[in-house]
Amino acid sequence: MKIALLARNPRLYSHRRICEAARARGHEIEVINTLRVSINITSRRPSLYYRKRQLEDFDAVIPRIGASITFYGLAVLRQFEVMGVYPLNESVAIGRSRDKLRCLQLLARRGIGLPTTAFTNDPKQAEDVIDLAGGAPVVIKLLEGTQGIGVMLGDTMKSAKSVIEAFQGANVNILVQEFIKEAGSTDIRALVIGDKVVAAMKRQGPSGEFRSNLHRGGLGEKVKITPQERSTAVRAARTLGLNVCGVDMLRSKSGPLVMELNSSPGIEGLEKATGVDVAGQIIDFLERNAVLGNTRTKGKG
Repeated sequence: MKIALLARNPRLYSHRRICEAARARGHEIEVINTLRVSINITSRRPSLYYRKRQLEDFDAVIPRIGASITFYGLAVLRQFEVMGVYPLNESVAIGRSRDKLRCLQLLARRGIGLPTTAFTNDPKQAEDVIDLAGGAPVVIKLLEGTQGIGVMLGDTMKSAKSVIEAFQGANVNILVQEFIKEAGSTDIRALVIGDKVVAAMKRQGPSGEFRSNLHRGGLGEKVKITPQERSTAVRAARTLGLNVCGVDMLRSKSGPLVMELNSSPGIEGLEKATGVDVAGQIIDFLERNAVLGNTRTKGKG
């Protein structure tokens, strides 16, 4: 196969490993800087150009689109889809995952376990949304945050209200979620490829930190997940239409609760914690599924 890897930094561990896995299996793979691609929207002959060279004859595209360039990245990916190139994750599914509010609404419709979540645009409703989320302490999240950035804990009604009012005063959209105390600053990252969880790790936040993201200093270790957790992760991925994603879950008294889905999950922590060849399994998935013109939209909503 001839594969395009949309990524801005080819030196990142995840991107290097994906390239190594593809080449080890005899495939041709090219790292393409997403922001250097030009789109030619021409009737009957849609095309893409990269550094004045037309991009053509690709069998598959692997989108590794950072949150900060979601709009342009999805435009480029859509053009690949219009050209019939098979996407590892299709544009609509990535768009669903990047909009945290939309993502939670779709998961809730399917009855997938979630922390109680409230949203409002009115700063005068701060106390109401805190009460809707179960009362302080609550977790306050920026809709556009990633890697634990923009996630805060409001310990008391007063502090939570102040944070909410400050963000809304600056026209920044936030979610307010119940704080799952029994999770104990840990969460589960389950990596879904196709219709199965291929690797899972428990992430533990450092002392005094309620966030467990590895980018925030958390530690990851291999974990055996329950059948319910496995089913929840697969159902969440299927709901959004993602072929490959990281599903972050909390262990609660009522069962697994999905926090969010990452459509471009880093694989370094998972590979090192579990010993699973995640990059290889991604390429295996493309070998089984990449067919010219197989770009239909999956998921619903």
